[in-house]
Amino acid sequence: MPKLYSSKEIERVLNKLGFHFVVQKGSHGKFKNESGNIAILPMNKKEIPIGTFRSILKQMKISPKDFENFVQS
Repeated sequence: MPKLYSSKEIERVLNKLGFHFVVQKGSHGKFKNESGNIAILPMNKKEIPIGTFRSILKQMKISPKDFENFVQS
């Protein structure tokens, strides 16, 4: 089973990729980068479910391997 990441870990990678926080509505934060890509992230969760994580990766337009590299750097 793949490692489950927290919302804080995912937010750090979003920031490394040039996404910045735009607004929070309820428990979800909206992040946007300069090219207009938008990623929605559940905030303050210790573990993001794998299906939600995959959806966030699609919004970020990166692979799981690339994500791991950003976490380690």
